[in-house]
Amino acid sequence: MKVVNEMCPNVTRIYNIGKSYSGLKLYAIEISDNPGEHEVGEPEFRYTAGSHGNEVLGRELLLLLMQFMCLEYLSGNQRIRHLVEETRIHLLPSVNPDGYEKAFEVGSELSGWSLGRWSNDGIDIHHNFPDLNSILWEAEAKKWIPRKMFNHHVPIPDWYLTKNASVAVETRALIAWMEKMPFVLGGNLQGGELVVTFPYDKTRSQWVTREQTPTPDDHVFRWLAFSYASTHRLMTDANQRVCHTEDFAKEDGTINGASWHTAAGSMNDFSFLHTNCFELSMYVGCDKFPHESELPEEWENNRESLLVFMEQVHRGIKGVVRDVQGRGIANAIISVEGISHDIRTAADGDYWRLLNPGEYRVTARAEGYSLTSKKCEVGYEMGATRCDFIIGRTNLSRIKEIMEKFNKQPIKLPVRQLQARRSRERRLGT
Repeated sequence: MKVVNEMCPNVTRIYNIGKSYSGLKLYAIEISDNPGEHEVGEPEFRYTAGSHGNEVLGRELLLLLMQFMCLEYLSGNQRIRHLVEETRIHLLPSVNPDGYEKAFEVGSELSGWSLGRWSNDGIDIHHNFPDLNSILWEAEAKKWIPRKMFNHHVPIPDWYLTKNASVAVETRALIAWMEKMPFVLGGNLQGGELVVTFPYDKTRSQWVTREQTPTPDDHVFRWLAFSYASTHRLMTDANQRVCHTEDFAKEDGTINGASWHTAAGSMNDFSFLHTNCFELSMYVGCDKFPHESELPEEWENNRESLLVFMEQVHRGIKGVVRDVQGRGIANAIISVEGISHDIRTAADGDYWRLLNPGEYRVTARAEGYSLTSKKCEVGYEMGATRCDFIIGRTNLSRIKEIMEKFNKQPIKLPVRQLQARRSRERRLGT
């Protein structure tokens, strides 16, 4: 990572998001034409790897990817230059460095399937996130949405944030990072299979271990998964030997996570339900810890997929929600008719909404503002459609603002006067 940063100092920045249980730093590299700052209108993308420390191929692929992007940027590759200039890319190669250290001691002749899988305090980081699915589904069953609860940005329950909760320090660092950056799309690289999985990862029916459990954005997730699998050299190859027992090539190399095996509190489900980011898991090779001599071939297997998937962050609509004075409005809600999952604007009022080609009715709303709707069309060519909104203050919020400005309280009639007025109005039939 240091070598890449030294080769491409103008478009890279190394930072860390926190520390592991044993104190190792969780390093990330940012690749962007303006490292260190969020640019209005530019989407943020992330790849993570190594949440299971013994699945090392993803870690190596991200190191190769950052090196490849730096060299190709310097040589003037237009595709890479466009990606770097139009996207803020974050690569975090080793989420669980403690587990990796354990697995590395044994090396490619890994003894057992699980050595180094967990964090140093015995936690599976990838499935250590709060189970927000149950909270959302319970609210849906009680018809609390949208009056009492939103269909997105589901809050983390209080118990999860307590010191005594069995939450890995690495998981806490990931959550803080996910909440800080306005990520739009993410992929976490894993090992031991050849398949791309997409949310939900938890079955909706209790006690059922395998069940199709689609999100409201199922069509988008299926496309995103297929964009990686179909450009991988082996995932959709019918002649490819299956890794273990399941032939995922028959399913186009993709599968809904819950229909493979249910898992509560996955990073993918959490990312979708708590943030704006659509997250998928890429299982990039049968062997969890391949020999070094196999890396060049594994890189060729995954190189195009890694680039194509990154480019999907520019699919759908994007824009800025502003007030009448032209100021960006943070946390404005963007709704798409027919899809019961909203997203929110970032700090500057900019937003990105991943969508497949089609025509959509989109609404922007924010507290204290009137809502505005418009039709937005998504084409087949790459590049998100621009769809900006200007929303004005509601009369009520403007009155409140004026009264606060002049230190005046809203007029409150005594209760008796109010009751007398209401009974008089009823008598007169008004």
